[in-house]
Amino acid sequence: MFEFGRDLRKLFEKARESEDLGWLELVGAELVQSEARREGIDAGRVSALRPFDNWMRCSTLWREHARRTGSRASLDRAASAASDAARHTTSPDQTAAVAIESAAIHLLRFDLFGGPAALTAALSDIQSLSCERGATRSAAAALHARLSARKARLSEETNALLDAGALLDAALHDARSLPPTVADELRLDRAALSLEAGVRRRDARMLDQAGRDLRALVETAAPDQRPLTRARALALAGAGMAALAALAKDDLAAAQGRALFDAAADQFTPDHSPLDWAAVLLAGVGGDTPLLMLAQAEALTREPGLLLGALVRERRLSAEVALSEALGDVQALNALEAVVRRRLTGVDRGQPLDWAADQIGMAQLFMARSRLTGVARRSVGLMLAEAMETAREMGAPALSDRALLALPDARV
Repeated sequence: MFEFGRDLRKLFEKARESEDLGWLELVGAELVQSEARREGIDAGRVSALRPFDNWMRCSTLWREHARRTGSRASLDRAASAASDAARHTTSPDQTAAVAIESAAIHLLRFDLFGGPAALTAALSDIQSLSCERGATRSAAAALHARLSARKARLSEETNALLDAGALLDAALHDARSLPPTVADELRLDRAALSLEAGVRRRDARMLDQAGRDLRALVETAAPDQRPLTRARALALAGAGMAALAALAKDDLAAAQGRALFDAAADQFTPDHSPLDWAAVLLAGVGGDTPLLMLAQAEALTREPGLLLGALVRERRLSAEVALSEALGDVQALNALEAVVRRRLTGVDRGQPLDWAADQIGMAQLFMARSRLTGVARRSVGLMLAEAMETAREMGAPALSDRALLALPDARV
């Protein structure tokens, strides 16, 4: 992507003067972490000329590191840096900027760890802001639209989805004064919302809107400049194509979806952005996905309570159960059960998503063993129902859907 050493230092020095943090996509997660630490040190110096700007950039860098790695500690450091920035505000606009950054941290906390309360806290941060600059007002509107989209997707109410879509449209219309990274996030969120609603309602207009947004992102996000944005757009397009292929039972569309996932995976390496890599892998998971790759994704997403980690763990366990059942290996299923039981008894009940993933895994184990031995397990339906309810309460519909998909076999 670029030469290390001197060229890297020049890149950082130049980028520090810009509000556009798109350059971060060119560096790996470890370098983002190092830069966040350096920025925090500079901000804390007595001689710092612009402590507010330094702390705000520090918060943004820690937030990006958390987004890529799922590190709860990095997310907490982002919040702490935003709090430090709040102590150095000198205008209503700076106060508003801190509130917007705080809300963005809450939004990311929801994306990473679930918990609808995080969305409520984020909305609370940006309500009744006093913004003097148009750019700050646009940033607040953009974040409000993204938060509303997430709440609407959780509610699954048609009117809420339409209202959220209108907010995203308005925010994008007013995105000229926003950094390109913020505009890209808006477009990705609108594409995800349009795609989900379009597939559910068989709405061609919304599907076309999603296609336009994703095409624009892929065309403007060059692989040598914005690889992560490009990969996220390709993966979302692949997910949409896969969903449509399943509805239409179209093998050609399914192949096109797989090609999009492969293209997304080729944009970067796992160490560059572990969560993005795991998310692409998970979105494109099929029956032939090597267990080794699922295990690698699980190793990259081990942060307790991480939603993506729970999804990867459940998918890896599901693949292991399916393999053991295909081989007729009851002993292997028993060994897997022992591992899951140890986790269920030892897991921190403060991490409900981890618990729900293990509940789904245990239910799958019971069902597979029942099919092999003929011994029914009547608790399976209850286990899956509890996992589903827990996932819903945490605002994790993807995990709830995994429990739902397992329900038909519960009759065994």
